[in-house]
Amino acid sequence: MNSRRADRVSRRGFLRTSAKASLAATAFGSLPIPSSALGLDGHIAPSERITLGGIGIGHRGTYDLGCFLEQKDVQFLAVCDVKAERRDAVKKIADDKYGNQDCERYRDFRDLLARDDIDAVLIATGPNWHATAAMNSARAGKDMYCEKPCTKNIAQSLALVETMRRTGVVFQVGTQRRNLPHFAFACELARTGKLGKLHTVYAHPMGMTALMSGWLPAEKEPDKEVVDWNMYLGPAAWRPFNEKLLDGFNFEKGGGLVGGGVLEWGSHCVDLCQWAVGADGTAPIEYNPPENGQMVARYANGVKLVFRETGWLPLGSCPVRFEGETGWVEAGDSGKIVLSSPELMAGRTVAEIDGYPATFHVRDFLDCVKTRGKPKGNAEAACFAHITCHASNIALALNRKVNYDLDKHEFIDDAQANRLRSEALREPWRI
Repeated sequence: MNSRRADRVSRRGFLRTSAKASLAATAFGSLPIPSSALGLDGHIAPSERITLGGIGIGHRGTYDLGCFLEQKDVQFLAVCDVKAERRDAVKKIADDKYGNQDCERYRDFRDLLARDDIDAVLIATGPNWHATAAMNSARAGKDMYCEKPCTKNIAQSLALVETMRRTGVVFQVGTQRRNLPHFAFACELARTGKLGKLHTVYAHPMGMTALMSGWLPAEKEPDKEVVDWNMYLGPAAWRPFNEKLLDGFNFEKGGGLVGGGVLEWGSHCVDLCQWAVGADGTAPIEYNPPENGQMVARYANGVKLVFRETGWLPLGSCPVRFEGETGWVEAGDSGKIVLSSPELMAGRTVAEIDGYPATFHVRDFLDCVKTRGKPKGNAEAACFAHITCHASNIALALNRKVNYDLDKHEFIDDAQANRLRSEALREPWRI
């Protein structure tokens, strides 16, 4: 494990080096070129490969990495993790895949980002790190696939989208249901008026509680080469090492107010509701605390966003429901959709894909890396879906209605709510 830059050629540098190689071949005579370098025999030419690094590759990250490694135009070069056990495990996956020992290991993600032979990064740390790692990656010129929740508060959400705009990198948040056909079809019905004038969208939060980070008794801190506790904390408020906190997902959201089900699981559903409403560049303006088992937010156009845990059809996890004046649609992770009328299908066939695989979302990201297009889970969509979740969580924590000014990005005449829009980061970290 070291911070040196490996002697490999990135996709960005391939054309420069191939031109030099042509001159050398002219000077010294023709040399045999392997089929892999020419993109023959099922190989992808180096100029078409996307070189990838991984930051924080635990349970979810290992799944995501598997989706990337399925793609023939991806070459995984390096892993960074604060845990030696994870670094070694991911290196073995990559080395076994390529039949070599080339995957480099890093404890500090800044060493990985310093490599100019890496085009893109997979960020799958705990949510405490997502925004900080993403904005550092953007400033290093890396495209990125970042797991969610990708921000800890409203201020980070706004900083995230501005950083991605300014740097021009391709950003995809891990809201992979945007690239599943039945969810996409349900959102299309709502967005294009096929349900009549839309009036209500429903999201499943899997728990409506506002949580705080934990603090447990101090235990002996491991050697930092085994577990780098200081780097694990990163921008979060300091607290003593405790093994339960090391793998505690709620703690990984960091210091201050964290999301509970509204931000963690709920943000998948909220993201789909935002897409259905056509609100990727906006958010609700009014947020209410729970009442009768439901929490209601309202968009400026009058459409209601309803969080509810019960009353769903048996369509699997992450259900959403969209209701208009003339029809409704409901979908979930079973891959099935239920419609108020069969005529809404209009002769179309929609593939039923059970579960919530990320393969299609990963492919969307890789295609956009090549075309410089905008992926489905782009930074603007992520920003406003997360603002919706954070503002809902603030209403939940304060147990009262809050009103949000979308022009100023602050709560109206509400100093207490406004203090929860951001939090201090621990030195030396910045976004």
